Amino acid sequence: MASTTPTPAPGAAPAGEPEFKKHPGARILHGPHKTIGGVEAWVIWGLCTVFVVWLFSIQTGYAVVSPEIQKTASLTVAQIGLAGSIYTWAFALCQFFSGALLDRFGSRPLLAIGVAFVTAGAFLYAQTTSMATLIAAQIVLAVGSSFGFVGAGYIGGQWFPAARYGLMFGLVQSLASLGSAFGQPAISWQLQHVTWQQLLNGFGAMGVALIVLFALLVRNPSTGPEQLAQATGATRPPLVSSIFRDLGACFRNRNVVLSSALAGVSFGSMLAMGVLWGPRVMEARGASTSLAAVLTAMSWLGLAVGAPLFNLLSDHWNNRRMPAIVGVLLQAAAVCLLIYLPKETNAVSVVTMFCVGLFAGAHMLGFTVAGESVPGRLVGSSAAIVNGICFIIGGLLQAIPSKILPDSPSLTDYGHALLMMPILLVLGALAGFFIKETATPRP
Repeated sequence: MASTTPTPAPGAAPAGEPEFKKHPGARILHGPHKTIGGVEAWVIWGLCTVFVVWLFSIQTGYAVVSPEIQKTASLTVAQIGLAGSIYTWAFALCQFFSGALLDRFGSRPLLAIGVAFVTAGAFLYAQTTSMATLIAAQIVLAVGSSFGFVGAGYIGGQWFPAARYGLMFGLVQSLASLGSAFGQPAISWQLQHVTWQQLLNGFGAMGVALIVLFALLVRNPSTGPEQLAQATGATRPPLVSSIFRDLGACFRNRNVVLSSALAGVSFGSMLAMGVLWGPRVMEARGASTSLAAVLTAMSWLGLAVGAPLFNLLSDHWNNRRMPAIVGVLLQAAAVCLLIYLPKETNAVSVVTMFCVGLFAGAHMLGFTVAGESVPGRLVGSSAAIVNGICFIIGGLLQAIPSKILPDSPSLTDYGHALLMMPILLVLGALAGFFIKETATPRP
């Protein structure tokens, strides 16, 4: 991460010193700049956060507009579900490479290209008349979206002091979660006044404006990776081999793997419960469809509070591991309550679902730990790995229970099929005990 004072080169620490102290990655990125943390920093970070909220709104809107797309394109429910799955897996695959590309080329022009892909995907959505067009739109969207959340975190790492890395990442997640909480109701209201094609074309038009703003405003706070290599006479390795080299270096780092596991089970469980299984469990209790929709919003609102909160607590206590471990264990307890409470607990379930999202905010510490455990040139790769694993686990926790459940599941059936979630959360918390502490010791 960028710093306001010169920093020693990676590896300059005394022999035997812990790896995260040799390579305080999130604390060293591309060198000092006079506007670090200034007005320009907030403008660029805010623009990147708008990108994330915008693309999250398009993602969230799929659940609302998909019935209309199904009718227009004469598709089946299975085809609509398959298209959604293609997006999830394409996003997870692209995610691993997006961070490495940011490390290689910097935020300019990659983030503008990411916005362009999402914009093209929105316009493709609006033209959907067949399964082929829908799949193409999903893949194009996934490529662009893979630069969104990680790109905003990368910008926070470049343009703000080291101590704010986790907090800025948490604020991005908070605003994105608020967008998800209010996005579906807003899109449903808009569909009462415009067609779904007009709505998606409107998203695309907003994307065109974002492309222009990104091209004009977003840049690196200091000499970018390519220019830095040219200035020092360094030879850049071939692109593909350097990407796999950087990914391999991150996967060989124990802290990156363990923090990815902890973050993955935490966010994956929240995603699965908030988007799919929480409302289904409530319907099995006899709750109305409107209450099930409220539950989804409550989980995202909880995450909007929890994402920055856990980073603030971590900074206050100068400890990364224990807030993450405690948060994941509390999330496991909240998931158990949601699944196994008796039927007549609708009001309690609303609060419980908020707690599922709130305690899932602990997953943001996985990004903080991973970023602080690698050299500065690998911060983007480490964040992409954590985010990719979060979505892979989230996809699995949506797919696997659906294979176990019968066609008309009862509350007991849900209890059996979803038991894997609290078990995985406890295992994720146990993984946290083996993470090397990365918080900087106070003088």
